[in-house]
Amino acid sequence: MRSTAESDTVAPPQVSQPSVLLVEDDPGDALLVEELVADSALKMRLQWVRSMSEAREALAFEMPDCVLLDLHLPDAQGLEAVSMIQSQADQVAVVVLTGLAEEETGLAAVAAGAQDYLVKGRVEPELFGRAVRYAVQRKQAEQAAVALQASQMQAQENARLERGLLPRPLLRSAGVDVVARYRPGRARALLGGDFYDIVQSTDGTVHALIGDVSGHGPDEAALGVALRIAWRTLVLSGVTGPEQVGRLEEIMLAERVKPYVFATLTSLSVPAGEQHARVTRAGHPGMLLRTADGGVEWVEVAGGPALGVAPGVLLWPVEELPLPEGSALVLFTDGLFEGHVGYGRERLGEAGLLGLARELAVLAPEEFVDTLIQRAEDLAEAQGGLADDVAVVHLHWHGNGDGNAGDGNRDGDGRTEAVVGSRHKNSIGEQRRG
Repeated sequence: MRSTAESDTVAPPQVSQPSVLLVEDDPGDALLVEELVADSALKMRLQWVRSMSEAREALAFEMPDCVLLDLHLPDAQGLEAVSMIQSQADQVAVVVLTGLAEEETGLAAVAAGAQDYLVKGRVEPELFGRAVRYAVQRKQAEQAAVALQASQMQAQENARLERGLLPRPLLRSAGVDVVARYRPGRARALLGGDFYDIVQSTDGTVHALIGDVSGHGPDEAALGVALRIAWRTLVLSGVTGPEQVGRLEEIMLAERVKPYVFATLTSLSVPAGEQHARVTRAGHPGMLLRTADGGVEWVEVAGGPALGVAPGVLLWPVEELPLPEGSALVLFTDGLFEGHVGYGRERLGEAGLLGLARELAVLAPEEFVDTLIQRAEDLAEAQGGLADDVAVVHLHWHGNGDGNAGDGNRDGDGRTEAVVGSRHKNSIGEQRRG
């Protein structure tokens, strides 16, 4: 049994010893530095080299925390020596060693990127240890600031790409309410290529698109933006059906950075006053059909290959899908149902998503979409949430504006704000903060 004195003794915290590389050709000055290291309260691991060439070899073998650098070396003079060290090890703190009459040179070295300077023969052990410690911390702070700025710039670029992926629907009249949501995947924390769009042409036909570029990252997101803008341009130019999808494939083949990238999409149009949708599907999952009596069905019309899988093969048939009065179509990307359920490898899948949708069938459109996404996320929570991006578009037709139109926000001229302009941005922010 330990004595009371032994049990009450607390071991001092273990402080890691910084490694210091001394670049100094004068043995006398090197000896002074070794004595400062020995007498300093801050214990260090010191390595001495005599020239810049030896310093390069030492840096290639092991990266120190700090370099003590003499500015008068056989193979490097003045600020040139600082520049050489920075080019070899830009993440390492540099403390310059100067003579009594060279303080201005030391200040110039700090301006050039060194963290501090010390005058030879005028430094006490305590000041020496503090200078090394502060130089290392100052360098770490500089690197953190650079990383933060880079992260902020990347976030700004991602925000620009997201705005391109997630447009404001272009609706000219009443008749359809739109609820759209986009949430980036948690596990990868990278921008994806999910995209959607809704456009109403001058004859009242409502056109909708949802698509997904394979992979994650800015290249895939930029490709998704290009496809979405091209689709809107084609729609406004009157190009639909297989010709539309074929031209989108041409654009994708020209714009993709990697040869194996492909894109899936579903494009549909619903003429004004008619109860059917003309659907063109290219490798994309099916849709959910919500009926006025509270039913939910999985619908999947015939389709063709994803864009880029079989270039030049125009095999995208146009299929008619009946839309009962008061019905709604729910389009989505596969990230909504590919999340793992619980702790195993089982995925939610199409059948699981349909089951969730039927449980939520009584909900109004906006609540239906939000709850459906949240339930899918909750099921995947044990494995970090949904790994892939999720885009969902809910289209609810209600004739000439009679009946339930309360789920879209309307302004004075009857146009639908569609709960898209501000709400999908909020969901992005909430996802990232989570």
